[in-house]
Amino acid sequence: MSLVRPGIPLCVWRHWRVLRSVQGVRGRQCGGTRPRCFSSVHNGERSMEELLRRTVTPLPTYETRDKSPPPPDSNSLEFMYFYRKLNKEQKQEFLETLSKEFGVDHRGVSELAVKLLDTQLRDSATVLQVEDRLRYSLTPRYRHLLGHISRVEGGVKFLVDLRADVLAVTTSKVTDSPHMRDLNNTLKSLLSEWFSVGLLRLERITWQSPCELLQKISQYEAVHPVRNWTDIKRRVGPYRRCYAFTHASMPGEPLVVLHVALTQDISDNIQGIVREFTTLDAIEEVQKINTAIFYSISSTQAGLQGVELGNYLIKRVVRELQSEFPHMSQFSSLSPIPGFTSWLQGFLGQYRKEGRAAELLSEQEWREVEEVTGAAPGAAALETLRALLGSGEWLRSERLIRTLEHVLMRLCAWYLYGEKRRGYALNPVANFHLQNGAVLWRLNWLADTSPRGIANSCGIMVNYRYFLQETSTNSAAYLQSKVITASEQVLSLVSQFQKNSKL
Repeated sequence: MSLVRPGIPLCVWRHWRVLRSVQGVRGRQCGGTRPRCFSSVHNGERSMEELLRRTVTPLPTYETRDKSPPPPDSNSLEFMYFYRKLNKEQKQEFLETLSKEFGVDHRGVSELAVKLLDTQLRDSATVLQVEDRLRYSLTPRYRHLLGHISRVEGGVKFLVDLRADVLAVTTSKVTDSPHMRDLNNTLKSLLSEWFSVGLLRLERITWQSPCELLQKISQYEAVHPVRNWTDIKRRVGPYRRCYAFTHASMPGEPLVVLHVALTQDISDNIQGIVREFTTLDAIEEVQKINTAIFYSISSTQAGLQGVELGNYLIKRVVRELQSEFPHMSQFSSLSPIPGFTSWLQGFLGQYRKEGRAAELLSEQEWREVEEVTGAAPGAAALETLRALLGSGEWLRSERLIRTLEHVLMRLCAWYLYGEKRRGYALNPVANFHLQNGAVLWRLNWLADTSPRGIANSCGIMVNYRYFLQETSTNSAAYLQSKVITASEQVLSLVSQFQKNSKL
């Protein structure tokens, strides 16, 4: 006779067996017919707090911190199972309770802080010991449980997803709880340790890679969506490379994915990379490969936001390519410019509101726009231009395309170079590559004419070029002094914008 109870999934039954074997009678509730955690999901706020008090054990005392036995795996399993069964609203309540009621013992911290002040005139050994006690007391109670969850099967993935939920709550402004922010910081700190570059495995994805992995690579592609199996075969085929970081605790799960095109020179449009290319069984001619184009990098785990992975992946891939192609001399991205069009709409609206429309374009450019569109001069022409850019209808007129090239290129140059957030580039892709030490090298007109490319950036793309001998210097200048290293082309476009806009 089967020992598995009808109606209970096998994985749940295994968790129940663990609970019973470790906790005995604690593993039963209501006559012992269901796992306790199963019942708890339906018992409301009281059961939620009961589960937290049971699974989030108090911190060991300072004296016994290295001698206390770890909590049983059943605590972690029960916590994970209970949380997964909650709906969105219940998860938020659960996380708020966890972060507020099971965090730092603030009273104990205050007492130790006073004690530290009282010991300042004593010997160094005493001061250091009190400081160490204070440091230990600042550990949130839930941190130990999170550490133990990471050791059970599937625990690390669970914590990555848990942080994704925490981020969703904190960024949605549903709550402004400082306790939730502290929980987020604790999770980020733990994940940064567990996903340090030394613990990551660089894996090249090929057509011979497992089907499940290829499917995930396709699903996770966030920059240039994969259309079909032929498309993904092309992206891992001749003159292409695809790399991913993986982690032993999340087998078969790519963490961040980088797509590379191997070319003779630095590409100025994406169509030639993702759509039009040689046959899938072509043999690479090594002498034609002089450049690596990083045309897509995608982070796959929302819970790893802020954990440095992408920059390390690019550096590792550069070393791999240099080993495979010692003569390779050029490394560059071909990057989208998400957010440019929405910024542009707001920028044009602001100039219209301030009555400064004439400053955006030269007299000749405004005349061209007015003649092609039939709009009246001034605010009407500017509003017509905003509508055309918003709909993409401007692409139907060759004359308008030629006129707007100069306008949009200098506006885009200013957006990337001049628009800042806390002193750093407003555009997140620009900020990423500039932090890595790349140069804002070249803007490319109509480099992505897909509907997404037109909607996001009026078809403009940008090359961030990596001069390997200068990346450290450039990165330091950007991070420490907020200086953007840019090419003459970009600086010239910025200068034109400033002259027109009287900035």
